[in-house]
Amino acid sequence: MGPTASGKTAAALEIARHIPSEIISVDSALVFREMDIGTAKPSAAELASAPHHLINIIDPSEAYSVAQFLTDTKCLVEDIHARGKLPLLVGGTMMYFKALVNGLDDLPAANPAIRAELDAEAARDGTPALHARLAALDPITAARLKPNDTQRIQRALEIIALTGQAMSSLIALQPKSEMPFDMLSLSLEPSDRVVLHQRIARRFDIMLEQGFLDEVRTLRQRGDLNPDMTSMRCVGYRQAWEHLDGIIDYPELRERGIIATRQLAKRQLTWLRSIPERIVIDCLGQNPTASILEQAISYQNS
Repeated sequence: MGPTASGKTAAALEIARHIPSEIISVDSALVFREMDIGTAKPSAAELASAPHHLINIIDPSEAYSVAQFLTDTKCLVEDIHARGKLPLLVGGTMMYFKALVNGLDDLPAANPAIRAELDAEAARDGTPALHARLAALDPITAARLKPNDTQRIQRALEIIALTGQAMSSLIALQPKSEMPFDMLSLSLEPSDRVVLHQRIARRFDIMLEQGFLDEVRTLRQRGDLNPDMTSMRCVGYRQAWEHLDGIIDYPELRERGIIATRQLAKRQLTWLRSIPERIVIDCLGQNPTASILEQAISYQNS
């Protein structure tokens, strides 16, 4: 585990070079095909160097749920173990890791009619108005959501409409589920946040140099995507879409993309600190990949 730009891919490939392993991606952006540059997807050579799973599995017009990730991962872990290999879960989508540790919240399924009503209300009054209503009905959930987090605000209001209860209350009543396998948690984290921010800026610049805007242009030209879709809400893609719409200029695209990535890293680190049993490796240390490998070998031999 680790924040963006912490070197997770390199560490995983190093383990796979020394221990028979298969890599399971724990990344909600890497599931999408045709989105390679902006997601920092492993290169073709990296993907070929070890078996990878849950990468390039759906079209950007589709959605991939936490429930589907959980189902797929449990099956993959069993299959990889049956092949006598080590499953490596690698990524930074903390919601997915949380589902593996705590299980899924048993909440009602989406209701298209209620969703349509909430969509219309958001278009008419704005998402902050929905957030204010949620704050009155479920202050605990509202407090952890930003006023412009349309998707999660609408989901919380939908649950209230369906059950008559706050989402926070329903979640609090549900017991945690145990994983069907043991997991060693290795976390690549920076000893200096400023250096990580510099890495993030450099990586975003490299994406732009590699043709990130051309990648988003190609996606736009399909005609079946829009900036509200899950795929286009990935960090960087929304900002690129706004630039191509003429809403922001190139310097602002770069600035907003870097800021959004830094904010993602901050959220990832906040979540990681809530896992006391994780083994922390300084991703800015002298040889973090070797330290990760040492831990993996020790675990494999235990």
